[in-house]
Amino acid sequence: MNKTEFISAVSAKSGLSKTDAKKAVEAFIETVSNEMQAGGKIALLGFGSFSVTEKAARKGVNPKTKQPIEISARKAVKFKAGAELNDKIK
Repeated sequence: MNKTEFISAVSAKSGLSKTDAKKAVEAFIETVSNEMQAGGKIALLGFGSFSVTEKAARKGVNPKTKQPIEISARKAVKFKAGAELNDKIK
């Protein structure tokens, strides 16, 4: 499902117009992005939680040249599914 299909599904489920559903989805994405950029955490009961994790610097191998390379430290977004979401998937 891509973003357009997701907006259509939200519109159909909520009874909102597609324009309003698009605004709601974009507001959600912007809010999550801003909170992740600030290093925060978002927990949505029954769905899951988004958080930022630190990835340490490590050594790797360039698959083309087989030469060792240094992979720098970085931040990554982590999503952990909630119990209700996991139960629906099973």
